[in-house]
Amino acid sequence: MAVAAVLSVRALWPGGAGAAAGCSVTDSGQTFKLSVTQAQNAAIEAAVAYGQGLPDHAVTVAVATSLQESGLRNLPYGDADSVGLFQQRPSQGWGTKAQLLDPVYATTAFYQALARVPGWQTMAVTEAAQAVQHSAAPDAYAAWAPEARAVAIALTGEIPAGLTCRFAAYRGAPPAAGALSAAAVQEFGRPVLAVAVPAATGWRAATWAEAHAAAYHLERIAFAGQQWTPSSGRWTAAGAAGSAGSSTAAGAVTVTAAGQ
Repeated sequence: MAVAAVLSVRALWPGGAGAAAGCSVTDSGQTFKLSVTQAQNAAIEAAVAYGQGLPDHAVTVAVATSLQESGLRNLPYGDADSVGLFQQRPSQGWGTKAQLLDPVYATTAFYQALARVPGWQTMAVTEAAQAVQHSAAPDAYAAWAPEARAVAIALTGEIPAGLTCRFAAYRGAPPAAGALSAAAVQEFGRPVLAVAVPAATGWRAATWAEAHAAAYHLERIAFAGQQWTPSSGRWTAAGAAGSAGSSTAAGAVTVTAAGQ
């Protein structure tokens, strides 16, 4: 059953450098820190898994793999001809270099390979990752499993408000109108910002938007009676931050961008 949800976003022009930008997730009392770029890449991996109908374990495997291979960065270089989040090689049939530098394409290719591994759903993270990557260091992925699991829990809606991101300046020029909604459809494979959704999907969308906030110049996100701002970095009861004119009323997920 779909629940009432509102995701509202307004653009904020960047201010000074302020405090260091960064994100974090916590699981079982352990906190893991990510850059805003790493958080956005992990959110892409979580969204693509949702679009492919994969269980949350796939996200854990993908995040652990990309933490080991690239530090969750979309690298234009690597060993031999390896590139991208997963250091996939054009010469090994993964795709062209340009394709593999598209995080959505690279993540899709990773999940397609993972789905061909018999029994991956019950494998340990390091075993599932190695079955796809065929790494010379097959045990290296295990070290990233706790962090990857914490990231997956936060970005798949397993727990609400699981991601904390704080920054004082945006990245790049303001995006075009509709860019955020288009990115959501590309990454999730379907609209998630303008339709009624179950609670877990709503939190997927809310934390996805938070992880994309620096790139898409988002000032505020509100969902299920809570709100997030980049200056606070935390989800609080709506209205606690004193934002005027915003809404947390019941309804489908909605997005308001700059100039709209």
